[in-house]
Amino acid sequence: MERLVLAKLRDWKNKEKRKPLILNGARQVGKTWILKEFGRQYYTDVAYFMCDKDNEIERIFSSNFNVERILMQLSARRGKDIRPNETLIIFDEIQTAPKVLESLKFFCEDAPEYHIAVAGSLLGISLHQGLSFPVGKVDMIRIFPMNFEEFLLAMRQDLLVDILRKRDYDSINMLKDTFENFLRQYYYVGGMPASVQCHADKEGLEAVREIQKQILFDYSRDFSKHVPKADVPRVNMVWQGMPAQLFKENKKFIYGVLKDGGRAKEFETAIQWLIDAGLVYKVNRCKAPKMPLKAYEDFSAFKLFLCDCGLLGALAEIPASQMLVSDEAIKEYKGGFTEQYVLQQLVSRNGGAIYYYSSDNSRLEIDFLTQVDGKVVPIEVKAEGNVRANSFSAYLSEHPDLHGIRYSMLPYIQQEHFDNVPLWAV
Repeated sequence: MERLVLAKLRDWKNKEKRKPLILNGARQVGKTWILKEFGRQYYTDVAYFMCDKDNEIERIFSSNFNVERILMQLSARRGKDIRPNETLIIFDEIQTAPKVLESLKFFCEDAPEYHIAVAGSLLGISLHQGLSFPVGKVDMIRIFPMNFEEFLLAMRQDLLVDILRKRDYDSINMLKDTFENFLRQYYYVGGMPASVQCHADKEGLEAVREIQKQILFDYSRDFSKHVPKADVPRVNMVWQGMPAQLFKENKKFIYGVLKDGGRAKEFETAIQWLIDAGLVYKVNRCKAPKMPLKAYEDFSAFKLFLCDCGLLGALAEIPASQMLVSDEAIKEYKGGFTEQYVLQQLVSRNGGAIYYYSSDNSRLEIDFLTQVDGKVVPIEVKAEGNVRANSFSAYLSEHPDLHGIRYSMLPYIQQEHFDNVPLWAV
């Protein structure tokens, strides 16, 4: 499968002042596969080490950080020389080997000619628990579940992807039914590589759902294994409560939905754990759609989204028939589901923070705000094509300095204050 992050890895390889690389992301989003594939395509050799299953690795790094000695012993461990500029050295599950992570500082300073990439499923958690981090001595890239474009590539729809990349809106509009069909499939399958591969191999929708259930089970097992015992029930409550939060009319996260009388102090640690693990995205409220957005950030109000729309469907137990067949698909909750989809596409491409806006009197809410080329871009998300005049268009007409985007099932249309863009062309 083609992953767009491969281009970022290629740029890293060619950087003049390249540092050891940390590839971060949630469990099972494809970190190991992409690093091995990157090594296969762009290096003569790949030296792969699994830190949590190789006791020799811990011993090699335990005595000192003499890089020459470490490289010699790693070469001996694999029975093959590690060569500068030719071998990609991969350390997987690095959060289980603090000394390996710490050593990246010395590789950066003493042996920059060696190409090192590391990955860790729960690295974000480990760093917040005091794991030594080589500040300023590493490059970082984050990998996300596959976005809609990568899904189309996996489905061998290269021509559709080419049309999207060229922003050929005449063709995009003409092929509305085709794009909508694949979008419905993506809503159900999501972007976890194992689910996408299963669907591409035509193994059936039940097989896809079984994979999603297994991933959810594996995540729950991580909660029991890695979360402090006292916090496990609260992490599970936040996780299991995600559909109820997203499918209500007001998407703002409300602690009382989890538990009568629930308060921030009770759940903030659990929420942060899920964020650090890469399993949920937090979108804070912005008090005003003005530059820079961060200056107007409101930490007391936020929305939470899952890392993947397919996992959201599985967690909510939404049947395939409602996602793929009915014109009334997911009628009760498609607003929240569509916001989940759009947010997932934005974070896979946008390196900057994403916010939402609501007025103090709550009469106006803008689903998302982001910054592009020094300008604030307001974004409205509509699950259908029914987008009659509303507060979004009225607000933009009163603020001519802003030009927004509305994502919906309508074809591409340029309007005075915003562009309507089809959901499949996020």
